[in-house]
Amino acid sequence: MFVDVAKIQITAGDGGDGAVAFHREKYVAAGGPDGGDGGRGGNIIFKADDNLSTLADFRYKRKYKAAKGENGRGARCNGKKAEDLVIRVPRGTLIKDANTGRIIADISDDEPVIVAKGGRGGWGNTHFATPTRQTPRFAKPGLPGESMEVSLELKLLADVGLVGYPNVGKSTLVSVVSEAKPVIANYHFTTITPVLGVVRMGEGSSFVMADIPGLIEGAGEGVGLGHQFLRHVERCRMLVHIVDVSGSEGRDPKEDFRIINEELKKFNPELAERPMIVAGNKCDLTTDEAVEDFRRFIEDQGYEFFPIMAAIAYQTEPLLKRIQEMLSKLPPISHYEPEPAPVIEEDELGKQEVKVTVQDGIFFVEGEWLLTLIRSINFDDSESVQYFQRMLIKTGVIDALKEAGIAEGDPVDIYEIEFDYIE
Repeated sequence: MFVDVAKIQITAGDGGDGAVAFHREKYVAAGGPDGGDGGRGGNIIFKADDNLSTLADFRYKRKYKAAKGENGRGARCNGKKAEDLVIRVPRGTLIKDANTGRIIADISDDEPVIVAKGGRGGWGNTHFATPTRQTPRFAKPGLPGESMEVSLELKLLADVGLVGYPNVGKSTLVSVVSEAKPVIANYHFTTITPVLGVVRMGEGSSFVMADIPGLIEGAGEGVGLGHQFLRHVERCRMLVHIVDVSGSEGRDPKEDFRIINEELKKFNPELAERPMIVAGNKCDLTTDEAVEDFRRFIEDQGYEFFPIMAAIAYQTEPLLKRIQEMLSKLPPISHYEPEPAPVIEEDELGKQEVKVTVQDGIFFVEGEWLLTLIRSINFDDSESVQYFQRMLIKTGVIDALKEAGIAEGDPVDIYEIEFDYIE
């Protein structure tokens, strides 16, 4: 079964905990703190794998979690960073936030993409030593790794997409012009999975042709194989519309052409603007007058028309040469740009739950929502820092610090973001 949509839960590794340790050596009195930092948790990385053609593996395993970073140790030994978890997917897979639909990554090239970052390791007690606090007996735990539910959507990468009603000869054309061997039979929906074929046009010249399973009226709303395969047309640089000009199944070729174009437009209006040429197949089953009448109908709408007999490869060469010529002038296969993570708006957050603890004079602030806020802040940008300050006031963090007894100049730590409190 061809699977091109899946939903999985991914969780990056937590950071390792910092260590509380003190230097102990013969003849060395009061050696001081020497606890090491925890290691960073493993990232979740997605990488394209050309040996995969479907998302079927994700039907059986839906939860992926990277390893936790190693805890710090004494003698200032930092914990080891955890290994990243690499998830291999077919080339052309879109990764989206399952809750919002935001595009996180497009796995179309060889570059691996970090989708969920591992948590930072916690600081050992060496970081908290000061002239007035020479024996800190605490360290920081590691930060949690990012966790989210993502949807995977495979959109095949092909230069040319063949569209048309079932049983009009799309698979036959692919089989005679490339090395692909799709199932061919005289009944509807013989092709139930997209088939890619490489068409070679001489040394150093080729293009990829996709046989998209047959569409019918209502495909734009999901009728038949509908949405399941229309998404694969979106990547194609151009379309070749195959029409049975003989009307061998009792349908009107002109009506077939109109209906399929309407379904493409309903699914994605941009497809109506995609460069397209029309191939009239099964010309041997009708008269020359009928073929010429259909040619005039197509050319009146601004499309080029090529009569062919795919089963015997008759007149397929002119069609392929025209496809090659058009592709040489078209932009490369579309690549979806990642969409930025949404910024928390000031009016969306009211008072939030905050936990304040005091250790050796440091005010530690905790709250899961703060992790999301911190990830959206650029601390090298003054306006972003001002926004962070406003959010601390609005969400009740400053009030919680006051209730805990904070005074002017006391240090504050919010998930390793440190600053001195100023009224």
